[in-house]
Parts: sequence; structure tokens; C-alpha cells
Amino acid sequence: MQGKMEIVKRRGIFSLFRQSHSSTASIFTQKPHSSASPSPQIFNSVTDDQTLFRILEGCKLSANFKGAVSMHCNILKRGYGMYPSLLSLLITVYVSCGKAYLAHQLLSEICFSNFGVVSANLLIDSLMKVGEIKIANKVFSELPYHDVVTWNSTIGGYVRNGFFLEAIATFKEMLGTETEPDGFTFASVITACSRLGALNHGKWVHDLLTERKIELNYILSSALVDMYSRCGRIETAKSIFGASQRTDVSIWNSMINGLAIHGLAVDAISMFSTMEEENILPDHVTFIGILTACSHCGFVEQGRKYLNLMQIDYSIQPQLEHYGAMVDLFARAGLLQEAYAMIKEMPVEPDVVIWRTLLSACRTHKNSELGELAVTKINHLGSGDYVLLSNIYCSVKKWHNSEKVRYTMNKKGVRKSSGKSWVEFHGSIHHFRVGDRSHPDTEAIYKILEALTHRTKMEGYVSTSELVLMDISEEEKEENLNYHSEKLALAFQILKSSPGTEISISKNLRTCLDCHSWMKIVSKVLHRVITVRDRIRFHRFERGSCTCGDYW
Repeated sequence: MQGKMEIVKRRGIFSLFRQSHSSTASIFTQKPHSSASPSPQIFNSVTDDQTLFRILEGCKLSANFKGAVSMHCNILKRGYGMYPSLLSLLITVYVSCGKAYLAHQLLSEICFSNFGVVSANLLIDSLMKVGEIKIANKVFSELPYHDVVTWNSTIGGYVRNGFFLEAIATFKEMLGTETEPDGFTFASVITACSRLGALNHGKWVHDLLTERKIELNYILSSALVDMYSRCGRIETAKSIFGASQRTDVSIWNSMINGLAIHGLAVDAISMFSTMEEENILPDHVTFIGILTACSHCGFVEQGRKYLNLMQIDYSIQPQLEHYGAMVDLFARAGLLQEAYAMIKEMPVEPDVVIWRTLLSACRTHKNSELGELAVTKINHLGSGDYVLLSNIYCSVKKWHNSEKVRYTMNKKGVRKSSGKSWVEFHGSIHHFRVGDRSHPDTEAIYKILEALTHRTKMEGYVSTSELVLMDISEEEKEENLNYHSEKLALAFQILKSSPGTEISISKNLRTCLDCHSWMKIVSKVLHRVITVRDRIRFHRFERGSCTCGDYW
């Protein structure tokens, strides 16, 4: 079988199956792996395209590769080799069977001028759903005609798979065609801007939305509220919320979640009360937002109240995300045993996120015993897990244990995930990593950063070196901390902006204690507002303090 597939790769999938479909079909007369798969007799007796389509669907659901190849032979044998619907499905079947190279081979031999736009759109959407971005993009590129659904499937697929810059670039390409974007297009692009924290891009898309007189339904209103919240403009988000039709729960959820990530728990709770007054029934997403808000502000009793409320008053059974938020609430508040008790008592299996939440709290509260237990519950340890455990040992000065963790990391070839920060400037996204010297303005950035570090020290800044991963000298620890990605991003923004301009930075990890302390002093000495969106929430630094109240 393996040899046959190698021949397929070398000689071309169509040409091979045309020459040897009879012999190939006979290879697959064994019983398929899945009991739900069609029998070999069915594979060989099919005569019409609809039956072929239904059997291929079965092969896709059961990932029956042998059956798929046999059906491919039948498709050619029965003269259906140019049927777009069958070819589209066959490509997705190969992808679902883990044979993306066959999907690529098949694509290279298809003439897309024979495809109807509906079949092509379904193919793009199916490929995007299973994460085959390159294959979907190839289909998109080779199509002779794109309608609005083609563009939407591609842009939405990019967003779904985390390719936010590609989504925005494709949208810009769409604007240069005769196809007019619709509400679905704008909703996807706004979401891309939201996830990037790209405020200027988001404002540009919002202006286009208004200019083209696209009606603001609840989907678009929710997307805009979410985008401005995630881009650090919570007041703008509130304004849009206030001017919107609020009959659908989704826009309330966007606003509550926006308030939550900004640490505005009191406002989120007030919003929930208003929601009840307006007879809008909350759903499970609403309570995730409320519990998250409580978690970010240490509102333990309120969190308990809302967990009970959702079950008793609204008959909503807590899901994994709700239990995760409660574990986070207890863990952040230092109630590690209560967090662990909830993990043990919850009726659903805890996932890796919940164990990592506990592990992170063990690092914060220096509980190495419970941290060790949490690590044993994570099946596939990532670099962050090793780093957290090593940091726990460092925080309690168990250097030997920390060294053992680092040795294990090296032995298994696990590399520490480096922090990454990015900022938006003049329509471009500029990325920075720890110690990064790849930026064209590196020399100027480092000069500004060194001057800032000197000035903050004069104002009383002392580096927080306890969580640096190694048992090394304090001077070396400080050197490691000085060039964190958010510090480089801030120096770049200072270099490029005028005095007094608000600075916005996004980061892929949680901001560290040292950077947090440093940013507070920078905001004071430069008289600047600095907003940092980390993986968890927003930190708004102004006049030497942060909106998180040093609780995050």
C-alpha cells in the first residue's frame, strides 16, 4: 500500500488511477477499519454520482483511507472524474485521512474552470475548517471567479485559524475588486483586528463599514464592542454598546467580557444587573465573563454567588470554562487548596488549561508541592510548564530542583517559548522578542531603553529578579530582564511617537512582575498612558499606577 502511494506522488494521481483503477480497487477488498464503513461490495458496485457522494461522505466521517482510494478509482471508472462536487469531497476526504499530499496532488491536476463557484466555496470552507490553509488558498488562487461567499469563506477561514494579518490582507485585496463586502465580511475582518489589537486597522474597517452603509446588526455590533475592548478602548466600546439594539444576548456578552479583561468587575456586575432588568436571559458565555471579571479582581464571594446563581436561577449547568474560571479565581486569591478541591470535585475531566492555571498560581504563591502535583497531571508538558515549575523552585531557592527541570528540558529538546510583543505603527505591525536585534531601528531602540532604565532607577525602580530562571548573579539576572519584548516595544513607540501620545502594546504571554513595576514608573516619568494587553487582560499604566491594582 505504501509503495502504491509513493507511485501516486511521483506519477500523478489522475494518471495512475486511470491506468490501474481495476487493480487498485482489488487491493482494497479487505474489511475497512471502521465498522460503519461501506462494504467492499458496495465500493465495486456503485454506478451513480449521488451514491458515490454518499459513500465518500462515509469515508470522510470514518477517515477510511482505503475506501476513499477505492471510491476514487470508481469515480474515474464510471466517468465522473470531472464532477466538481465529487472532486471537492474527495480532496477533503484525503485531508481528513491525514493524506494532505494526495489532496495537493489532486488539486494540481484539477481544472478549476470546470468548477461552479458554489462547489469551490464549499471546498474552501471545508478545507479551512480542518486547518488546511495552504490547500484552501491554492483553490482560492486558481478560481477564475470569486463571489462574496468565496471571499468570506477565505477571510473567515483565516480568522478561524489565527491568520489575522492574512485575513486583513485578503480583505484589502477584495476591496480592489468589483465584489462588495457584506456584513459577514466586515464581522470577520473586525474580529481579525480585535485579535491583533490593531486599533488603527479596526478604526479603518469601522469607517468603511459606516461609509458603505452596512446595517449594524447584533453580530456587527458585538464584533465592534469586542474589537474596541480588545484594542484598549473600553469607553468607545461602551459608546457603541449604548447606541446599539440590545435584544440579543451576544452584545451583552461582548460588553461584559470587555469589562472583564479590563479588570472592571464592578462595571461587569452592574452590566449583568441591567441585563436582568431588561429581561435578557444570560447564557453560559455571560457567566464565563462574570466569573472572569471576579477572578481578575479577587471577588471570591461574588464568584461563588454567580456560580450558584447560574445553576439555581437559570438552570445552566457549569461547563469546563466555568470551573476553570472558578479555579483561577481561587488560585489568584491564594486559596490554592480550595482551587485544588474544586478541580477534584468538578463533574467534568479537568483539561490542561486548568492544571496550568493551578501551576501558575503555585509559582505566584511559592507552593512547590502542589506545583509538582499539577505537573504530574499534564500529559504533554510544554515549555511553559517546565518554566513555571523551574520558577517555583527558584522562588523558594531550590536551585538543585530547578537545575533538574532544565536538564529534563534539554534532554527532551524542549525550548523555552520566548515572549513576543507587537505594536501597530503607520499601518504595519512591528514584532519584538526578548533581546531582539532584528528591527531596522535596533540601535535607536536600545539607546532609548538604556536611557529609560537609567531614569527609572533614579525614581526608585529595582529589578524584580526572583523569577529569572537561573541561579546566577544578580547582575546577570538584571541583564535578562532589561530586554523583555514589551520593553523593546515600548522603546520603539517612544522613538516613533510624539510626547504625550498614548502607547498600546500587545503581548503573547502574561506580563512579568518586573516589567509591570517598570511600566508604572515609566508612565510616571514620561507622563504617558501605556496600555499593555497581555494573554490574560489589560494593564493601563498612568501616573505611576496600573488599573489592575497590582492584582493579576
